[in-house]
Amino acid sequence: MKHLSHFAKVTPDKVAYRMARSGETISYAALDRASNRNAHTFRHLGVGPGGNIALLFENRLDFMALAWAGQRSGVFYTAISTHLTGPEIAYIIGDCEASVTVLSDRYADLLPQLQAACPASRFFVAGAGADPALDWHALAGTMPDTPIADECAGADLLYSSGTTGRPKGIVRRFRHQPVDTVIPALMTVLCETEGGMGPASVLITPAPLYHAAPLRFAMMAVMFGGSAILSEKFDPEETLALIDQWGVTHGQFVPTHFVRMLKLDPQIRTKYRHATLQTVFHAAAPCPRDVKAAMIDWWGPILCEFYAGSEANGVTFSTSADWLAHPGTVGRSLTGPIVIADEEGAELPPGRIGAVYFDSGVEFEYRNDPEKTAAAYLRPGCATFGDIGYLNDQGFLFLSDRKAYTIISGGVNIYPQETEDLLITHPDVADAAVFGVPNEEMGEEVKAVIQLEPGIPADPAKAQELIDWCRARLSNLKVPRSIDFRADMPRTETGKLIKRKLRDAYWPQPA
Repeated sequence: MKHLSHFAKVTPDKVAYRMARSGETISYAALDRASNRNAHTFRHLGVGPGGNIALLFENRLDFMALAWAGQRSGVFYTAISTHLTGPEIAYIIGDCEASVTVLSDRYADLLPQLQAACPASRFFVAGAGADPALDWHALAGTMPDTPIADECAGADLLYSSGTTGRPKGIVRRFRHQPVDTVIPALMTVLCETEGGMGPASVLITPAPLYHAAPLRFAMMAVMFGGSAILSEKFDPEETLALIDQWGVTHGQFVPTHFVRMLKLDPQIRTKYRHATLQTVFHAAAPCPRDVKAAMIDWWGPILCEFYAGSEANGVTFSTSADWLAHPGTVGRSLTGPIVIADEEGAELPPGRIGAVYFDSGVEFEYRNDPEKTAAAYLRPGCATFGDIGYLNDQGFLFLSDRKAYTIISGGVNIYPQETEDLLITHPDVADAAVFGVPNEEMGEEVKAVIQLEPGIPADPAKAQELIDWCRARLSNLKVPRSIDFRADMPRTETGKLIKRKLRDAYWPQPA
């Protein structure tokens, strides 16, 4: 594994990144030059080692050149979701203390409100039609394309998807480290596992680059001297065609991608070859068992699952062989012991469900939120992402759900993930969410909200059919007592369900 600058010398004309639809590419040499100019621009604007910038971009080559500039200049770069509202974007820019913010020209209309809300940040626009005074390309074009004098390793500083509340960022302390240092180091662990990447690798990452795994895998593909295909937007058939066309060897997916590819007409699925695939990584959300089994049957035992978080204090890893031997597992820890604890913090034995903690010795802080930080720790060096689950007697971890969405009905804990995983396999169901709603007698009861496949009538008869279908396959406690229908579901593009946006509608809100 080497730095971009190394491969820019030894394989200057090799494609580093290719856009899936436009076909636009950037070579290692061109990426090296562009990121150098951007790094000089950061210094020109007063952003030194340990400084912060923010980026608001769709998937495009400009974004990768800016991320690499942050990486080689010791700068913390915060990529912001393009699906957020103006106030939500402004909150992140302010919270991460970005002294410079660069926007894609696609989002230039947000500039006035962001400037008003974030006076401490200097704003620039990258792309056609930018105001000359704010034109990032024009400014960077005046800078040298050679390395800055004080190169050192920077890192992403990313925010959560806000699935259970306001997005939270992780504090990163700047330490002067060589430019080829990988931060977080867990990415090296993942990418050097079974089926790891190398110079011959071709990675496809169809998810938005403002999320941790897609961005970090795209960065690592270049540090291994390979190439990466970046999708402007995920399309299931297009993804299969790209794998076939470019001889893709590695993929980074989320379960929602698998669900949508599996629901393609079988004639479309078999139209494309996938023999070049060596390793397919997936994470971000639990993968329903039937979905994963179907993917292994289709693509072979090449799926590797990992469970981790932006906090970077722990990671589990599971090969297909592990999963087939222990169906439903997200793997064993690569970073030290996992502790399962009850509400009082007492450690639980194998098979008992509780909060999942990584006892890795690695500590983190949520920016400007000491209460949330304190709540994440069982003890120093032993912290949770907020999930619940259990270990089997061989140390394999199984996730039950987010702690925030445990349903307590008549004093019994119900974990909705199993019901969601079942519902998504019904042929008429496009997406599903399960959570607790008020029940006067029991405290809470199980509610399902369903997005049906196109053309399926959303009526009481269909709701009862789905309830009966669940009752034939689940214990009565886990069966939805009622089902509502929606035209779409609030998911991030990495497949995480923003369940609070559904659940809050059924609960009294504070005045």
